Amino acid sequence: MKVSFTHTKVPDHVDRIIRRVEGSRKGPIILFFAGIHGNEPAGVLALEQALGLLESNREHIAGTIYGIIGNKVALSKNKRYIDEDLNRIWTSNFMDRLESKANLLEEENEMKELLHLIKPIIEENSGPIYFIDFHTTSSKSCPFITINDALINRKFAMKFPVPIVLGIEEYLDGPMLSYINQQGYVAIGFEAGQHQDENSVKNSISFIYLTLFFTGAIKKQSFGEFDVHYSILEKSANQLKKIFEIVYLHRIAAWEKFTMLSGFESFQPIKKDTALAIHNEESVKAPLSGRIFMPLYQSQGSDGFFIIHRIPYWVLKLSAFLRKYKTDNLLTLLPGVFWENKEKKILKVNLKTARFLAKPLFHLLGYRVRVTEGHYIKLYNRERASKKKMYKKTKWW
Repeated sequence: MKVSFTHTKVPDHVDRIIRRVEGSRKGPIILFFAGIHGNEPAGVLALEQALGLLESNREHIAGTIYGIIGNKVALSKNKRYIDEDLNRIWTSNFMDRLESKANLLEEENEMKELLHLIKPIIEENSGPIYFIDFHTTSSKSCPFITINDALINRKFAMKFPVPIVLGIEEYLDGPMLSYINQQGYVAIGFEAGQHQDENSVKNSISFIYLTLFFTGAIKKQSFGEFDVHYSILEKSANQLKKIFEIVYLHRIAAWEKFTMLSGFESFQPIKKDTALAIHNEESVKAPLSGRIFMPLYQSQGSDGFFIIHRIPYWVLKLSAFLRKYKTDNLLTLLPGVFWENKEKKILKVNLKTARFLAKPLFHLLGYRVRVTEGHYIKLYNRERASKKKMYKKTKWW
């Protein structure tokens, strides 16, 4: 199936569902999201092209494929957001207010509509269900995947020939995929490249097709071109198929002035004390060596830049082993460490005890989100929420 990579403007009026493609037989439910940030049109354009072609080949498709627009209003205005970042408000506090609040902000309306769309799909289908969220970056970048650090996400993400970045949920509050992952589903973010780069559309289309191949929604013999799409992403990623974790974030408050120095791009190696930006007229230097990740080259946004480190393969294997056998149960033998409730999804640790427990230990066991509550920190584990049984019969598992 030949795909056009023509980069066109997103129309001023957009519908929430770009397309819904119903296959001829039972199979996976795949929800592709694009335009959560309104100045990132590549995913929308890719879904319009790819799903348009797939719609005429329903007899070769298993399951149901959705193409969904995140922030319709911001997308029509080519702005990251109108009132607040739609990809930072998927928290329990925000959701509790949605039904009772009289006057919702633009992004709160968008989130409410998305929830009303997602919930029936989840309730009416037994799975497997996949959530894929398309993004692009303000800086030059190869394509990459971001995931919450659950093993089901790792296993699925490792099928793609692009770098993977873990641990973003520990630094950002309220991304949509963190909310989805809390429900136990496979949820993956794909960053396709720079905002207005035609290659970002091309990479997104290839990611769509590979997702459909890996989930079993389409077969190689029916559509072909698997090798073509795999090669497109492999070349775009400069064969950097490694796994990294975030170790530092430089935050920006809404009222502060921040300017990234020119020339930086994601995954570029940097040394400690390298000058990176100007923040409130003061020079910002790298606090540690590593690779710079998603440096900010746009006016909207509160994340100046991240620094990432590569995770050795043996650490990933050890982590998977420890999680498989629920070794985190041993932590509750320590004084000041206990489960918040019987579901064992949230670990509460006395701050005095936490001082003696290394952060990498919690990461190995699957705990990354840390919230301070009085004299305790609350640590959230995605593994115990994961719907592993839903995916165990899939080929990628």
